[in-house]
Amino acid sequence: MNTRLLLTIGAIIAITALHSRAASALADTDAPHFEIVGSSDTAAAFPLKSTQVRASIAGVIAEVELTQTYANTGKQAIEAVYVFPGSTRAAVQGMEVRIGERVITATIQEKQKAAQMYQEAKAQNKVASLLQQQRPNVFQMNVASIAPGAEVQVRLRYSERLVPEERVYEFVLPGVVGPRYTGSGKGETWLSNPFLTPGTPSPATLDFAMEVDAGMPLKSLTSASHDLDIRFTSPNAARVTLKPTNVDPTSRDLIVRYQLADQKVNTGLLLHEGADENFFLLNVQPPNRVTSADIPARDYIFIVDVSGSMNGFPLNTAKTMMKSLLSTLREQDRFNVLLFSGGNNVMSPMLLPVTDENLAKAVRMIDNEPGSGGTELLPALQTALAMNDGGDRARSLVLVTDGYVSVEKQAFDLVRENLSRASLFAIGVGSSVNRHLVEGLAAMGHGEAFVVTQPSQCSEVGRRFRECVSSPVLTGIQVRAEGIELAELEPGSVPDLFADRPLVIAGKWKGAPRGRVIVSGHTATGAYEQSFDVAAEYARSHNHPALRPLWARERARVLGDYAAVNDKNAESALTALGLKYSLLTANTSFVAVDQQPQMLAGAQKTVNQPLPLPQGVNQCAVSPSAGAVPEPGALSLIAFALTVLAMHRQRRTTH
Repeated sequence: MNTRLLLTIGAIIAITALHSRAASALADTDAPHFEIVGSSDTAAAFPLKSTQVRASIAGVIAEVELTQTYANTGKQAIEAVYVFPGSTRAAVQGMEVRIGERVITATIQEKQKAAQMYQEAKAQNKVASLLQQQRPNVFQMNVASIAPGAEVQVRLRYSERLVPEERVYEFVLPGVVGPRYTGSGKGETWLSNPFLTPGTPSPATLDFAMEVDAGMPLKSLTSASHDLDIRFTSPNAARVTLKPTNVDPTSRDLIVRYQLADQKVNTGLLLHEGADENFFLLNVQPPNRVTSADIPARDYIFIVDVSGSMNGFPLNTAKTMMKSLLSTLREQDRFNVLLFSGGNNVMSPMLLPVTDENLAKAVRMIDNEPGSGGTELLPALQTALAMNDGGDRARSLVLVTDGYVSVEKQAFDLVRENLSRASLFAIGVGSSVNRHLVEGLAAMGHGEAFVVTQPSQCSEVGRRFRECVSSPVLTGIQVRAEGIELAELEPGSVPDLFADRPLVIAGKWKGAPRGRVIVSGHTATGAYEQSFDVAAEYARSHNHPALRPLWARERARVLGDYAAVNDKNAESALTALGLKYSLLTANTSFVAVDQQPQMLAGAQKTVNQPLPLPQGVNQCAVSPSAGAVPEPGALSLIAFALTVLAMHRQRRTTH
């Protein structure tokens, strides 16, 4: 072999090594992990002692009281920091701190002012608590000045509305915040709490109890996520408690599903007459789905997350999900598959016809992925959005991911600005999915969101996806009022309804409680209209105080959750909203300060409460490069080097 060829191959191999090293660097995450080494002060590393949840469901509204108990079992005063998940629809409207017999009620403040008040209290050795929103579904609790041997209880209250899917109601208590990929090259730090090594349960206990009063006879009440004790106290009501278990109950979402008799749903108009503002919540059950037999041909681009956090159970579930989705394609459709982690791997430069050969190729491509590397979602979306052959066929992007990234707003902006005539459906897979990302992308993409927590759900979700993408339930939806003034409706513009779920509209009403609220639209068989008598509903009940924060939370979704990056008008409006309605938002926080300073020896030690990894997620989520294989580009370079070597050997043999 001549010197020039050796240098060429050497350069290729060097480039390959550098590429792999760069891919590994990009695959790192800012989420550290925590290893118990058995030191004498190990217990002090777990300040969160217990979480108690008391939930009550009345009709379509859930009220939740969550109490966290922090204890200092060490010898030094500490500040405890705990990052925990919340529901994407949670309207957090109150917090209080209990120290022995004293109770301090928190106040809502602008975020920077709340942080300043907290830091000043901490510097004065006063017990203080600060609740901040890191993401719409991720909160951070700071508790300062916990003396050795002391306990501090922090209690927060939130409300959320429950919207049934295919006549099944679902209450979700999120379990744990999964690691979030940020891209180490950017120097970002988002989630500072360490993660326990896989299989290590959280020492913090969970006590869960829920009262359900459905307002109608219950047909069923179940949980596939946890072992619950379910006792029916009447045909309409039940009490649910968490049974003791050896498996960490906080490592996954706690999901309770229930169904009303005869597959009914709670629909109608709820009213609240306040001191200065009146609110309403309208639940409209749409007509039965009518699917046209003549469904036009459609193009599909499947975008599948194969990063390190997907390694194991999530990716295996995603593979099952993809096989189910591919099996629903018709001969007249076209499709493509894009796999992403630290880089992108596209099945074909163009859309492919649905043939047995192409489907088998797609399945093999997905099956060969082990799950490794970072989670570069934005480049994957950019690539998929750019795939357009200029035709006029309807196009759907289908994202399958656990959502463990920190670029939600950037992803929303990207889809909002570039989706054009296509739609985007997002499918979250895993035991603790980032529902904010999944739901937000579907909302921006005029599609639907699905969550798969176990492989047995894949075929059912595949069926629902096929129905949603084939034919919407209701289009051209309009809301109007006669004899009453409605204001500040959320959503302001009602999108087409794809899924079999009630249409939910929140807003304010003014004047006397009379007249009608009318909802109209179009189905596959013609015009649709429903009307609701305001006076009749007012006579029935007009005291639903939860409607006030629930309306504010829906407005916050527009101003904060889904607002464009750097939208200054939305920023100021969100701050004003949080302050007026005592609502936790990205710009407003709850802070509580005990005015009695303590005598503490020495400086306080800040302890970040270690978090369990979500069930089914392994060490690759914290260190995606662990066990990684080279990225597709690196594999291509290696293959090229081997090809050059083989060609050279063949030429020498023939000569």
